Amino acid sequence: MAEQPQPISPVKNFFAGGFGGVCLVFVGHPLDTIKVRLQTQPKPQPGQPPLYSGTFDCFRKTLVGEGVRGLYRGMAAPIIGVTPMFAVCFFGFGLGKRLQQRKPDDILTYPQLFAAGMLSGVFTTVIMAPGERIKCLLQIQAATGETKYNGPLDCAKQLYREAGIRGVYKGTVLTLMRDVPASGMYFMTYEWLKNILTPEGKSVSDLSVPRILFAGGLAGIFNWAVAIPPDVLKSRFQTAPPGKYPNGFRDVLRELIREEGVASLYKGFTAVMIRAFPANAACFLGFEVAMKFLNWIAPGL
Repeated sequence: MAEQPQPISPVKNFFAGGFGGVCLVFVGHPLDTIKVRLQTQPKPQPGQPPLYSGTFDCFRKTLVGEGVRGLYRGMAAPIIGVTPMFAVCFFGFGLGKRLQQRKPDDILTYPQLFAAGMLSGVFTTVIMAPGERIKCLLQIQAATGETKYNGPLDCAKQLYREAGIRGVYKGTVLTLMRDVPASGMYFMTYEWLKNILTPEGKSVSDLSVPRILFAGGLAGIFNWAVAIPPDVLKSRFQTAPPGKYPNGFRDVLRELIREEGVASLYKGFTAVMIRAFPANAACFLGFEVAMKFLNWIAPGL
């Protein structure tokens, strides 16, 4: 099955995972903005067209109305969160693998790699949930024309002032529902593709840049194929006015299905899939390059 990496170094994983996460956010944030705006656009009045007719219409209107900066709205929050989040994410995956090994040289099966990936999703939610809440609020406020928040820090302060820590962490359960299975699929797919793309007689660690990009990009697509429905519910719930959904995601799900049908759970699908490949290819390439650099300058760390 999968070739096991060297023992996990928390320090190396912190910097390598953080660098990979920065690469992912920079490449993928414009389409993440489009995805959130599509997922949270208001239902049109009878006889009126929707605010955005689709991914490319949303992209065009954002670019024309707000310029390139509009595509990067809310990026500061995920950028601030990516270093610890991806450090914890990659460390959590390594820890999940270690916990399932009876001996250090045990080779894990793909279901075991999936389980290890799910553990990483649990680890990252603590950091991910508030960052996602702030990001979504900043992304949609530009589209509505209102300026309630002057940036990520101001948004966090206002949320805390209005509802305490629960306001900042609104949507945590939905973030778990999205990230736990999706992270399992993410890491399992990446390890599987690395193995099948490695030429016979060669080591996985010597995989070429194009093959790493392909494996990372496809892993991102598999990740989001699992994550989109709970992500739609999460975006709606996190950007809703206080008290709109007293029973949490169940109310969001009932409203979406009743008013817009099952297809509404896949809003933003095109934007997500266009973003998934390059963003996650950049993430895994950034991680692998940073890890090789760290292994070179500090082999015993």
